[in-house]
Amino acid sequence: MTVRLVNLLGQDSRIWLEPALDVYVTAMNYPSGTQAHRAPLWREHISRPGWRAVGAIAKVTPQEAATPWAVARRMRAPVAMADNEILVGIAYGYRGAGDQWWNQQLRQGLRHAGAPTEYIERVTADYFELTELHVHPSAQGGGIGRHLLTRLLADRPEASVLLSTPENPAGPNRAWSLYRQMGFADVLRHFTFAGDPRPFAFLGRPLPLLDATEPAARR
Repeated sequence: MTVRLVNLLGQDSRIWLEPALDVYVTAMNYPSGTQAHRAPLWREHISRPGWRAVGAIAKVTPQEAATPWAVARRMRAPVAMADNEILVGIAYGYRGAGDQWWNQQLRQGLRHAGAPTEYIERVTADYFELTELHVHPSAQGGGIGRHLLTRLLADRPEASVLLSTPENPAGPNRAWSLYRQMGFADVLRHFTFAGDPRPFAFLGRPLPLLDATEPAARR
């Protein structure tokens, strides 16, 4: 599969948002209809300071392009230049801030874990929040996630990048393996967000990413 990366612009969200949500729902194995609930939140995120998004686009055959699974992720200009190009990966995030819910949840969790105030302030003061990183199952295993993450974090001005991901009691999965390979370390483990019974881990690492390469063409 030949894949190229593109910068996704907020002004083009009418083109890429629905295909990106399809990738997200499929990759996370969420029920159909989740897209409608998540779309307003993703649109709101676009307006946040420091927002950036990257997409992975692949070419499929004309026959494949006509199938329902491909139509749901088909891209068009100015994001894509051919009718048989579909979205197979999405990553986005923005600059973290103290008035954001996710930041407040992390602070609360660190306090409950007994972390010193100075540590909490340092961790949550200057970071890029990696909000979403997903690769469609049909394209997983080829390093697309690593390329998306590297492109997304290139030249960021923040001191660090933070993310939250579900704990995986069964052992490392592809997401966990990627984050570990990219140098992410534990910030807080076994945290439960309000309204979600699953335990989550907060992971982070300093910026910049000095040891990563990103060979895909820029838009």
